[in-house]
Amino acid sequence: MRLFICEKPSQAKDIARVLQATRRGDGCWRGEALCVTWCIGHLLEAAPPDAYGAHLKRWALEDLPILPTQWRLVVKPSVAAQFKVIEQLLQACDEVVIATDADREGEMIGRELLERCGYAGPVLRLWLSALDERSIRQALANLRSGAATLSLYHCALARSRADWLVGINLSRLFTLLGRRAGFDGVLPVGRVQTPTLRLVVERDRTIAGFVSTPFWTVEVQLQAAGERFRARWQVPAGAGDEHGRCLDLAAAQRACRSLLDRGQAQVHAIEVEQVREGPPLPFDLGTLQEVCSAKLGLGAQETLSIAQALYETHKATTYPRSDCGYLPENMLGDVPGVLRALSVADPALAQVFTQIDPTLRSRAWNSDKVSAHHGIIPTAARIDLGRLSEHERAVYGLIRARYLAQFLPAHAYLKTGVELHSAELVLLARGKQVQVRGWRAVIDEADQSESVEQGQVLPTLAEGSVLPLLDATVKAHQSQPPKAFTEGTLVKAMKTIANQVADPHLKQTLKDSLGIGTEATRAAIIQGLLEHGYLVKRQRHLAASPAARTLIDAVPPEVADPLLTALWEQALNRIEHGQLSVEAFLAKQAAWLSQLVHSHAQRQLTVPVVKEPLCPVCRSVMHPRIGRSGRFWSCSRYPECKGSKPIAPPKAKAKPKASRTQGKRAP
Repeated sequence: MRLFICEKPSQAKDIARVLQATRRGDGCWRGEALCVTWCIGHLLEAAPPDAYGAHLKRWALEDLPILPTQWRLVVKPSVAAQFKVIEQLLQACDEVVIATDADREGEMIGRELLERCGYAGPVLRLWLSALDERSIRQALANLRSGAATLSLYHCALARSRADWLVGINLSRLFTLLGRRAGFDGVLPVGRVQTPTLRLVVERDRTIAGFVSTPFWTVEVQLQAAGERFRARWQVPAGAGDEHGRCLDLAAAQRACRSLLDRGQAQVHAIEVEQVREGPPLPFDLGTLQEVCSAKLGLGAQETLSIAQALYETHKATTYPRSDCGYLPENMLGDVPGVLRALSVADPALAQVFTQIDPTLRSRAWNSDKVSAHHGIIPTAARIDLGRLSEHERAVYGLIRARYLAQFLPAHAYLKTGVELHSAELVLLARGKQVQVRGWRAVIDEADQSESVEQGQVLPTLAEGSVLPLLDATVKAHQSQPPKAFTEGTLVKAMKTIANQVADPHLKQTLKDSLGIGTEATRAAIIQGLLEHGYLVKRQRHLAASPAARTLIDAVPPEVADPLLTALWEQALNRIEHGQLSVEAFLAKQAAWLSQLVHSHAQRQLTVPVVKEPLCPVCRSVMHPRIGRSGRFWSCSRYPECKGSKPIAPPKAKAKPKASRTQGKRAP
């Protein structure tokens, strides 16, 4: 009997239907000489510390570090019955096909069961990117050998055990040191969650300590051939800051008066650039979470759940936990079927389909750049949009638009820059004239970096022509602090964490591994920090709680540094390529943890527990900020709430009495 082990019941049902395994058994589907069973995620989990000794149930510094020599797994109580079913099926089968999700974690879910149950027979791998019938049949016709994906299990196993070592030992270490210093709470430490938390803490502190700088611009109205357009005074070199902003109001006012007095400007130079923009790539999960946060207000976990439902329940899209936006060229044959299904499902797309060209090949079609998974795209399954929830339709619409964009013309426009002179003053006018809307017919997203001035359509101008200057105005501005993180922008920061690493080799490692965490885990990490109160969500923005700031101040810098993840990813890549064993990797982690525990166990931890007051207006927590008059307490809901309090200066210490030997030479 051939046994298929799937990751979840819905996945098993889809595969069983294609295999004609229609007889429902206990925890499985049975067919002719085959059986399809399922897990419910991980059926096994790492044993707690007290499994290695009852004394380890108590947290004590003298018991650290905890370094298991024989690792133990325990069956999750909630799924014990299903584990028993799979255990019995493994004893009766002749061959196993691992049909779990096609990634490291899916490989581990299947392999740890085989290992726990002592299965030693042949193993094959079903590698699925979508759960519609056509995709399942293709994958069944191209089963891989078990040896081809075994290294993914080794990677997942090494990461899982090392995460356990870090989480258990460092959480206990810093919590116990915190209690010794007077902090009554748990300080949880994790390889990914702690650097993630540090990102938010540092952003909050940057915002709280930001001192706004006033600057001024001179906006000018000109006219040519009866059409008005805008230009801006260019601050002379050396007269502005590093961003070219004018910080001197008097200088801006002088420039404005001079322009009004002359009342004209001459066209000095015209530069026209033809720009063709190709469509953005299909979504990877992180980019989908970022866009759904910005456009729909969805959290990272919420977006993942919706994408998972579109994949599993509705068969509408491909595998969602992808870290890649590219598509393999062997899927080009599927294009007509997918486009046909999309046009039938939504007649409102009829106008768009008049412009669709299935023969177009965008940069997305590149097999060399496809990782374990390709971009998230619609399947050829004909779906009923009415059966999707409001959010499911919205997310599906975004995924569908990115796919359709690959078969629409490039977005083409003329970008114009005009330099004008009025005596010694220089003006700059920018314009944009769209020639072909192209793929923006389905992805109508404004360029956030483009100002109103840059998006204007300029009239026809000629070099040397003198134009009337109709008006000039000095406008006041204030420099703005960086924006607080949303779940979407925090996911993006986790992906681009390489920007914070100085070492060029490790920076590249983090870029190659796409940052800290994985597409499958980032949402869960953020959700966990929210549920445990280390992150607080205010409308769409995230803020660190006092406990989070305490944790980041308490742990040594290397624990909250993404450098640790970069080093791990280097090692995991070597494991995947057979250049490093799991045992050698874990031995290095154990040595590092032992050194860290021994170096900190005798130290007196300084835990800055900040007692923050409540806002007198709305009773929210207040944060310290720096203003023109010094430090003060500001409502954490600013600018919605402008409540504030002065920070009381520290009480002056009494001066020590003069010593009898003061002024005398010390012996």
